[in-house]
Amino acid sequence: MVVRTFDGTEPQIHEESHVDETAVVVGDVTLEADASVWPNAVLRGDHGEIVLREGANVQDGAVCHEGATIGSHATVGHNAIVHAATVEERALVGMGSTVLDGSVVGEEAMVAANALVQQGTDVPARTLVAGVPAEVVREYEESPWAAAGDRYVELAARHAETSERVDSP
Repeated sequence: MVVRTFDGTEPQIHEESHVDETAVVVGDVTLEADASVWPNAVLRGDHGEIVLREGANVQDGAVCHEGATIGSHATVGHNAIVHAATVEERALVGMGSTVLDGSVVGEEAMVAANALVQQGTDVPARTLVAGVPAEVVREYEESPWAAAGDRYVELAARHAETSERVDSP
């Protein structure tokens, strides 16, 4: 993994978090217990603090920048971008989607794959938003994806227990 200071600020990585060796973590970044950062993800804390709360996960190729908070057991999906925004507890940002500055993805909400949450948007709790720009397409009394973060906590533990680097010949 690439972990670097920026402007004298060193990332704070909890010993019980998981950071893949191909991930990049720079500057003002905090990873709490059981948070996970997967292959080729980038957390670049050079323009504001980035925080992954307990059990949060940022999946393969995703980017968090300009200050972002990812809530407890929330998921940022493959190749998604969270830019100066907040993703609340157990919310899910779908693959390839973008959440822009000042936006808040509410608790247990889901941003569908490839959606665009425009600057300053508040995504209500327990809703599904989709499209460009993202709009509410469904409301839920109980989120069907709220356990996604738990699965990634378990997966990170399995990687820690069973993964070995294999050098090619």
